[in-house]
Amino acid sequence: MRALPLLSLLIGSCMTVPALAANSSPEANVWLNKLALAEKKQSYQGSFVYERNGSFSSHDIWHRVQDGKVSERLLQLDGAAQEILRVDGKVQCVSGALVSGVTAPTDTAQRVLDPLKLMGWYDLSVAGKSRVAGRDAVILTLTPRDQHRYAFELHLDRATGLPLRSLMLNDKGQLLERFQMTRLDTDEPPVDDDLRPSASCKPVQRVASVSNDSVAGWRSDWLPPGFELVNSSVRRDPKHDSTVSSLMYDDGLARFSVFLEPVKDDTGTDVRTQLGPTSAVSRRLNTPKGKVMVTVVGEIPLGTAERVALSMRPQDAQARQ
Repeated sequence: MRALPLLSLLIGSCMTVPALAANSSPEANVWLNKLALAEKKQSYQGSFVYERNGSFSSHDIWHRVQDGKVSERLLQLDGAAQEILRVDGKVQCVSGALVSGVTAPTDTAQRVLDPLKLMGWYDLSVAGKSRVAGRDAVILTLTPRDQHRYAFELHLDRATGLPLRSLMLNDKGQLLERFQMTRLDTDEPPVDDDLRPSASCKPVQRVASVSNDSVAGWRSDWLPPGFELVNSSVRRDPKHDSTVSSLMYDDGLARFSVFLEPVKDDTGTDVRTQLGPTSAVSRRLNTPKGKVMVTVVGEIPLGTAERVALSMRPQDAQARQ
């Protein structure tokens, strides 16, 4: 369950950007600030549907802000039960098919929406009004200024600023991902029982990490404008008796990760694929450290992911040039 693409990503610095981008409206900036505050201040519970690559899933969510702590529980309602519990943006436990595929750095910072930073890479505007889940909403559009990121259409609750609907669109205007609330209750905050995970929710394996790419031992010769390193880590892969370095990059809205693992001889296969908004590119590279398999995964266009993969270099390679 890739639950809540935007409720987790949007509400979840930085480079210096103009105080207000020429093609962004002051009203849009006000609404983005309201959205940023909603995550930190507003408790709620409700249900939502999520669409990606032609498949749909439905979920319940409980979100509570209490004594400065943000707790959130997500439960998938279709098929095998899948569950996520987060505290201050950090995953605490997961269940179902997620158990084998989720690890969490111990110190990954909670994502914070920064309207000023976003205005450096997106044109922001108010596009009208709508009604979602029985609530009045204002429509915001975020149009990328280059080909390295996707567009978003956000329907924000007029009363609270919470997202009621989000659409992620490619450069042709085609829908890549949709999130939509079907029920939202902001009057009754979740109680302890609502936020208590089931017995099948397994604690997430923690991976020590720091936000410095020298620790991971790799750097990128090229990044899409606006993307910055927010986390890096190195972990052992006992199955292949090797180490895997990972780097995570963020532009304030979109994220992608780079994984690097040594390979022997001709093992490993180049991959270039896309599922909804998520691109995955794997490339074998010959480096001063030997042969490595570089894999880039994230919500960026396929060509951008491939360019990032081919740009990876050992951290100390620059010193030898």
